[in-house]
Amino acid sequence: MDTQMNRRTFNRAAMATGTLAALHATGASARGSNERVRLGFIGVGNRGDQLLDAFLAHKDAEIVALCDVYEPYLEAALKKVGGKPALFHDFRRLIDQKDIDAVVIATPDHWHALQFLAACRAGKDVYVEKPLSLTIAEGQKMVAVAEETKRITQVGLHRRSSAHIQEAVQLVRSGAIGKVSVAKCYHLRNEFPQGIGNPPDCDPPAGLDWDFWLGPAPKVAYNPNRCLYKFRWFSDYSGGQLTNFGTHYLDVIQWALGQDAPKGVFVAGGKVAIGDNREIPDTLEAVWEYEGGTLVTFSQFNANSSFGNARGWELEFRGTNGTLLMQEGQGFEILAEKIRTVELPALNPLRRKENTEQARSTRPAMQARAKEGRADTADHARNFLDCVKDRKPANCPVTVGHRSTSTTLLAKVALRRGRYLAWDAQAERVANDEEANRLLTYEYRAPWRLA
Repeated sequence: MDTQMNRRTFNRAAMATGTLAALHATGASARGSNERVRLGFIGVGNRGDQLLDAFLAHKDAEIVALCDVYEPYLEAALKKVGGKPALFHDFRRLIDQKDIDAVVIATPDHWHALQFLAACRAGKDVYVEKPLSLTIAEGQKMVAVAEETKRITQVGLHRRSSAHIQEAVQLVRSGAIGKVSVAKCYHLRNEFPQGIGNPPDCDPPAGLDWDFWLGPAPKVAYNPNRCLYKFRWFSDYSGGQLTNFGTHYLDVIQWALGQDAPKGVFVAGGKVAIGDNREIPDTLEAVWEYEGGTLVTFSQFNANSSFGNARGWELEFRGTNGTLLMQEGQGFEILAEKIRTVELPALNPLRRKENTEQARSTRPAMQARAKEGRADTADHARNFLDCVKDRKPANCPVTVGHRSTSTTLLAKVALRRGRYLAWDAQAERVANDEEANRLLTYEYRAPWRLA
């Protein structure tokens, strides 16, 4: 595999801003006198571009290196960043640079583990996008190496850095809405009938190193839907919306419940309505069971977009005293429950009047309330930069991000196995299905290996 960027295309990208960055470190100190944090970005596609915006919002973030295997993305990132960042085709060469304090990883899910491990071992702090990993075994290795190397890590579950979500979580944990019996979350979008389309296999576009993009994943012919943003619809590179959006939601739910793993999970679903070439379901329902009896569900309905709750918001906690609804970019709202003042009546044809009075014997359990708020990735980036400087744990270190990601990855395995999986959270193994345990990892394509 050619790991050097083509010299002609490298020069063209650099000249787009009138610069030609060196491919090797200059030996500069790790941090300047003004306490700027020097960052290298690995992956500057859709999410990587959004993370560039999030970090560029902070004056103490200095982006000194960019890496991508798709040259048009690299050129666009260079124009956005300006200055003289070094450009790389191979993430390993970026990580080798001595003048980088931290790396930001926004590649497809199947690349996260290898890049994270290499960065930690090279002494870099790491911001890595969610979901943390493609498999639970990868996440376990990432946690172990981060702890061994004592790196500051932040997983891109940015709701952890939102003030209003922090407040909502504390309300749930404090018992403000009573005993939570059910928490629900949704990915609702009608993609019928075209979905992502069904293009034929073809040659990769100019400027894309398809073999390097695949990396540890199986070698397959290029298809426009397998690469760039639409990789999320293919199981070799992603867990689909279950791990994409689901990890965001399950992270908040577990945080609010004060738990970091379920007792077990069952998932049903498949390609029901859309005839595109996706591999992930267009319809599924996942149900996790937690200590204390709380049920948690994730509804992915991509052939119908009708609301799942009164507001059509993405998250809900159903407590005995109230229901807390939450939506990124809007805030949270608590809808008060009416609780009983007398026990339920035994319906009796001889006591209809008393039955009616008993049925109406309720009172509001609490005051309804609402709060506007946002969940901005720039706040999560700010927290990471601060922690790189003061060496305190970030809001979502890899230990936390791994548990939240594992919950959805376990559901992915349950869907494949078509059965309820009991989870031993301490051992991080399935307790009732040895074949499911074999699906907690996969064999990398040579020469890549998880080590």
